[in-house]
Amino acid sequence: MDTTLGVILVIVGLVLLLVEASEPGFFLAIPAGVLILLGILAIIYPAILLTIWTPLIVAVVVLPLVFGQMKFYQKISPPTKPTTTMSSSLEGRVGKVLHTVKPDEISGKVKISNEIWSATSESVIAEGSKVVVVKSRGVHVVVEEIEK
Repeated sequence: MDTTLGVILVIVGLVLLLVEASEPGFFLAIPAGVLILLGILAIIYPAILLTIWTPLIVAVVVLPLVFGQMKFYQKISPPTKPTTTMSSSLEGRVGKVLHTVKPDEISGKVKISNEIWSATSESVIAEGSKVVVVKSRGVHVVVEEIEK
């Protein structure tokens, strides 16, 4: 038996790694690693992959490789808590008016820490003014102008 199957497996594995490199997400790294390893094994021992021992060989190769790659990925990308902004955490923060803020309307827009919020106030606040968040109400904030 020749080594054609092994070469094909290695090539497919390398193509998967290239796709993984262009679109990272670690979805293709494990199958790519498995195919490359099985391809190398098929090149070295071409007759062994198409025997009754094939499922055992695949299990012995796949399980440690999957475990090792998962541990590697956990080290390079440790889990982090997603960043969220609770409206109550905005109180006291300073922002800038992007669209005029008016009383009893939430059509006004303010930018607070790179986030844009709908805003209302007790008085009209012009665009470009600096404001401070007094309180929050659901998805909008109540602001006051900071005197210049």
